[in-house]
Amino acid sequence: MHSADGRWSEAFLWKERLLEYMRSEEYRPSTVQELCERLGVTSAADFRAFVRLLNEMEDAGDLVRTKNNRYALPEQMNFIAGRLQLKARGYGFVIPENEAEADIYILQTALNGAMSGDRVLVRLREERGKGAQAHREGEIVKILERGNDRIVGQIAIYAHHAFVTPLDKRFPEDVFVPKDAVGNAHDGQVVVVELTSYPTATHGPVGRVVEVLGYPDEPGVDILAIVRKYNLPEAFPEDVLADAERIPLEIDPAEIARRKDFRGETIVTIDGDDAKDLDDAVHVKRLPNGHYELGVHIADVGYYVKENSPLDKEAFRRGTSVYLVDRVIPMLPPRLSNNICSLNPKVDRLTMSCVMEIDGQGRVVSHEIVPSVIRTAERMTYNDVRKILEDEDEELRARYAPLVPMFERMRELALILRDKRMRRGAIDFDFDEIKVRVNDLGEPTSIEPRPRSIAERIIEEFMLAANETVAEHFHWLGVPFIYRVHDEPDPDKIIHLNLFLHNFGYHVKGSAGGKVHPRALQEVLNEVEGKREARMISMVMLRSMQQAKYRPECTGHFGLAAEYYTHFTSPIRRYPDLAIHRIIREVLTRGSLSPQREAHLREFVAEASRQSSERERIAQEAEREVDQLKMVEYMQAHIDEEFDGIISGVVPFGLFVQLDNGVEGLIHISELSDDYYVLHERQMALIGERTRRVFRIGDPVRVVVIRAVKEDLRIDFGLVEHLREATYVGGEGPGAIVYDEDLTPKERRETERRRREAASRASGRRERDDKRHRARRDRKGEARAGVRLSDWNDGEEERSAALGDMLPHELPYDAWDEEYPDPRAQRGRKRGGRGREDEARPSADGRIAGGRFEAASTRRGGYRTWPTWEADGGSGRGARTSGNGRSRPGEKPAGKRKSEAGKSGKRGSRKKRKR
Repeated sequence: MHSADGRWSEAFLWKERLLEYMRSEEYRPSTVQELCERLGVTSAADFRAFVRLLNEMEDAGDLVRTKNNRYALPEQMNFIAGRLQLKARGYGFVIPENEAEADIYILQTALNGAMSGDRVLVRLREERGKGAQAHREGEIVKILERGNDRIVGQIAIYAHHAFVTPLDKRFPEDVFVPKDAVGNAHDGQVVVVELTSYPTATHGPVGRVVEVLGYPDEPGVDILAIVRKYNLPEAFPEDVLADAERIPLEIDPAEIARRKDFRGETIVTIDGDDAKDLDDAVHVKRLPNGHYELGVHIADVGYYVKENSPLDKEAFRRGTSVYLVDRVIPMLPPRLSNNICSLNPKVDRLTMSCVMEIDGQGRVVSHEIVPSVIRTAERMTYNDVRKILEDEDEELRARYAPLVPMFERMRELALILRDKRMRRGAIDFDFDEIKVRVNDLGEPTSIEPRPRSIAERIIEEFMLAANETVAEHFHWLGVPFIYRVHDEPDPDKIIHLNLFLHNFGYHVKGSAGGKVHPRALQEVLNEVEGKREARMISMVMLRSMQQAKYRPECTGHFGLAAEYYTHFTSPIRRYPDLAIHRIIREVLTRGSLSPQREAHLREFVAEASRQSSERERIAQEAEREVDQLKMVEYMQAHIDEEFDGIISGVVPFGLFVQLDNGVEGLIHISELSDDYYVLHERQMALIGERTRRVFRIGDPVRVVVIRAVKEDLRIDFGLVEHLREATYVGGEGPGAIVYDEDLTPKERRETERRRREAASRASGRRERDDKRHRARRDRKGEARAGVRLSDWNDGEEERSAALGDMLPHELPYDAWDEEYPDPRAQRGRKRGGRGREDEARPSADGRIAGGRFEAASTRRGGYRTWPTWEADGGSGRGARTSGNGRSRPGEKPAGKRKSEAGKSGKRGSRKKRKR
């Protein structure tokens, strides 16, 4: 069907007509003959092609064939196609391909042989829960496409067989390896096993060893295992390398004559010190009318990488270059990325140029997009430009004296462009990037936060301007294109963000119903700038955002407050940029596209958008995992050392803490031994039941490193000192938490005395609970016989598990106010009777200030969520369970919940900031 362009375009039109007909209200499940009659398929050749199309669409999950051989859309039969993501405990979620659909929970018993990463078809079951706790459950009925045919793991060899335990916890089953399929592997080595039989309901996966990576402690094996785990292709196939070798390293003079010549302009590249693929160059000059001329010149990779060539197919498969701490896995072979396509200084290079005339307010008043040729004057680095502009380094200013005036004009223009972006409402999260440095053996030597200097901001603003200009130009031409889009935040997340901001006295303006303009979010960031809660609010706001992706429709970029946006500026390392370069040249040279060509390109950009978004996510996950791996390894050399950090996350089982160097780890709740702590979701805080001590996201702490486990990518901290002590005094809003630093010295001393007394009482209670649970554990010992330790002990301390068995009347909420009154109320009485005890007032959460909780009988033990009466309509139910008392899908009872390690880590420094 793809052998001839005419046949291909006819099949594509059939597909479009078929989907349009099947989505209409008049459609009923139909046979092949009925569909042929409806669509006018008459000849034998057309019938065979049409049947092949139906089979392809069925295999892809676009259609469902019923038992009586009738075809329908999946959604019409209560089916949904999506990608399965398994969790370590065996259950999983299917992320639907339709982004408007909510995720579908899959029980372990409903997997039907599917593995994590598989593309599957799900039959929806009933919806469980009500209101905010509602969720969809489903059963996998068909595996459309296997996501993995190879698994990385550690091999254990026995007399007649072997087992490979996957390093990826999302694959819970060991892979059986027959004795004759072990190869050269030795017991305990890390290997790559190719699956020869996938799991079913009756047996597990079977495979054979195809590569031995080495022992886990050998240099480089850890990163190589991650490379294999994410199936990142390091070596290029022979036909791809041969295709690259055929590309001449000299430019044809005839091609130069067909392009606009910018070799007379003073053009420079500005990149990182270690960059080799220099794909963008810039120039700025003043025009006679006072405006600026900004030229953004991008390597014309599409000229060399022809459509459907081996190079193009391999670039499509890879999607993006991957930047790990000790290596780069490029999208294109070095002959292109580091040679003929790299804009090296003082040599001629073919480019695509976007030249913009920009006025003093940052508006692009005119522009030109043309194939061009350039010759860069210098290869500049971010460090050198920063030293020239910020440090005014005399030696560098003298060395680059002819370029210094242009750098100063660049700074002027970049600040104008940024000011324009901020005026229209763009959001600027100014977080430092983290760079993990390693030695030749792959051992981490340092972890360095790297703030953005003026040099990085110059390139960032210029690339943003070019991307927006190109996107708008080709959007109005109406040609098939790939856009970079960032959807509006989920309304529920904005509502929760507003509830959180209310605790500090802030509010996102114009957010009724969860709809919000990015300017409103930036206004909050501006308002909190320089305040102690600034970092905390920035982190929470960032987590409320959607993830940017590629799409064939121009739906805008929320974070940039841009109506039009694409990725035009990095074709060496991103496939969407390469693809649109070819479309740009074709449109500029031909003027228009034939209907057949336009139809072909529309399907191509849709597929390229999907593939590029998926490969980008895989690359990001691999980069983050390598960064986290090296951070864990780095912290292994600092066990028992103390560090300052910020509470970056608050969860029922503890506190995530990010150190000043970017490393993130967990203070497990069992380490907070002075009290029982419960989660208050709105305040994003853990609050002590007796002491009312508060650990809140954004609070500074000092921690000690307890352990660092590379196998689990886990760093555990112990609390040394809470550097911003606070007390919960009840209710919601700005006054619910009082920080000690806001109290008088006498009030602080009284506060500390009461905390010590309450902690002492809590300690005695904890000892009694421990004895009771040790006795219970001994009684259950026989019942656990024959069960693997890993099946029972999921990492949770018995001390924490004890909370799950406490009865409601045992919880010490009701004693809070007698033991620990609001220090501000005490202050008020001394200053004239404010806060008198006989004037108890009901607060917003239904409790009486200075009194007792009304709904104590509804509180639960274990990992509890703070009661939220507003959210439950006064029912008193917590936010973590449904009305029938059952846990969320996949959760175990409170006594068996697993302690999770912090696996997040910021990406290292890249060539350019991704948007």
